[in-house]
Amino acid sequence: MHRRLLVVLVPLAVLLVAALGVPLSITVAEREMQETYVNRLGDVGRFASLAETALSTGRTEALQQELTRYHDLYGIPVALIDTSGAVLLGPTDAYQKAAHAEAALPRIVTAALAGARSEPSWEWAPWDDSALVVAEPVGRDSEVVGAVVTISDLSRTRELILLRWARLAGLGLLPLLALTAVAWPVSAWVLRPVRKLDTATSRISEGDLTIRADAEAGPIELRRLARSFNTMMDAVENAAQRQRAFVSDASHQLRNPLTSLRLAVESLAPHLRSDGDGLQVYDVAVDELKAMQRLLNSLQASARMESLRTASPVDLDEVLATRVDRWRALTATAGQTLSVDVPPGLRLLEPPGGLGSILDELISNALRLSDAQVVEVTAQIVSAGPGTVTVAVRDDGQGIDVSERAQALQRFWRSPRHQNVPGTGLGLAICADLVGSAGGELRLEEGLPRPDGSGHGLAAVVVLPVAPASAPV
Repeated sequence: MHRRLLVVLVPLAVLLVAALGVPLSITVAEREMQETYVNRLGDVGRFASLAETALSTGRTEALQQELTRYHDLYGIPVALIDTSGAVLLGPTDAYQKAAHAEAALPRIVTAALAGARSEPSWEWAPWDDSALVVAEPVGRDSEVVGAVVTISDLSRTRELILLRWARLAGLGLLPLLALTAVAWPVSAWVLRPVRKLDTATSRISEGDLTIRADAEAGPIELRRLARSFNTMMDAVENAAQRQRAFVSDASHQLRNPLTSLRLAVESLAPHLRSDGDGLQVYDVAVDELKAMQRLLNSLQASARMESLRTASPVDLDEVLATRVDRWRALTATAGQTLSVDVPPGLRLLEPPGGLGSILDELISNALRLSDAQVVEVTAQIVSAGPGTVTVAVRDDGQGIDVSERAQALQRFWRSPRHQNVPGTGLGLAICADLVGSAGGELRLEEGLPRPDGSGHGLAAVVVLPVAPASAPV
């Protein structure tokens, strides 16, 4: 997370340094070039003054020596030209060689011969290789008799500019490195509570309501957020505990009087006349009392199962190894056939209370409620996304209408066809809740084709996440 913060901060710092550094670099380059231009302008001004005296007196030997010595010393061709552009004095060969490469020279010389001081001809960009041409008229106004011209190679000046730029870049890089060095631990410190809060919410989404965020670390705003989060979770956990406690206590408190009532009702059996309606009423009362006891048992089981909210990794092979034989015995007793087709090595996160209990309930429903001849258990891994494992229990029995499948996962719902079959309507609802607490899903779909071709049975499909490779079993 703090990497993303640095991705935002560092480019902004780079833009800030660039916004300050680029104009400064341009100013430095222009100053260096301007200094070179001023120096050359002073040189040609002095040579123009000497040339005016030499031409007026006819003594040009000293000026020729001066121009040659200047070229030898600085490597800059300097020449005195007449009004036609011909070289009068100076290193002629060096001047003409340099003049051929400068497109701006004719314009500058023409301006000088017209009595105007030349404007700078240089480009300050270091990647440009043009020379600096400076010309100074000899004479004034209409009395201009020639011009002094210098052609200066600016490679040394441009190297100096690059050196200054490198220094500026180094100075600009120092605050960026300092910012990165400081921002990394600071961002980690600031965002550490956020990561811990994210971890806590992930654990809570898996059903562990005991997790709390760290309210002692990080900036004060995040500490306030963590304290508010912990207060909210305290309220949620207390509410869930009170709900489970109420269900468990109510079921427990009703069990004893219900047992006493059943004993009292059953004790009436010897006193009933066999030829009256009393036996029929007696049977109804006993059946209802048994149904109420089953309901209380289911409510207590639901409260106990909901108190276990942590998913854990498990090998599907191990789960099936402890149950398949019992399932085969049950289906054989009922005259049914059980088929198990599960590839080995599937490892997933099992819901609280165990995946085996959920599969027991699904197999029991298929045997008790569907009138199926074949019950099939299959599993496969789905690699799309983070990876999930689907475990399906299919039968070729009566099935459930599409409109009733969503209701079948609600508490206390029972199909009208099953009103006389023992059950509480809580089994599938509890299974769906437990599977959901492990990050999975329980779906009811179309099952196996019925033997008579009249439709399809029911399929209960459990979808659970694949266990992380590093998670211990």
